[in-house]
Amino acid sequence: MTTTAEHGTVTGTKDTQYDLLWFTQTCLKNALRLETYAADAQRDGDQELHDLFRRAQTESRKGAEQGKQLLRGRL
Repeated sequence: MTTTAEHGTVTGTKDTQYDLLWFTQTCLKNALRLETYAADAQRDGDQELHDLFRRAQTESRKGAEQGKQLLRGRL
């Protein structure tokens, strides 16, 4: 759910541009956070959980790269 209080008429940024910026930033933050989670799982010897976090991290990185590519062409 988006509101104009966060963007649009308040910031001068179109909703879709704001959404794309948010998406890209969130993917990057997730990739960083998942690094910690994977290390925690590895430290505790939980390979299954470690693998899950690494797969999720890979997907977050993909999302961030796709977002960055779109940003390059749109801003």
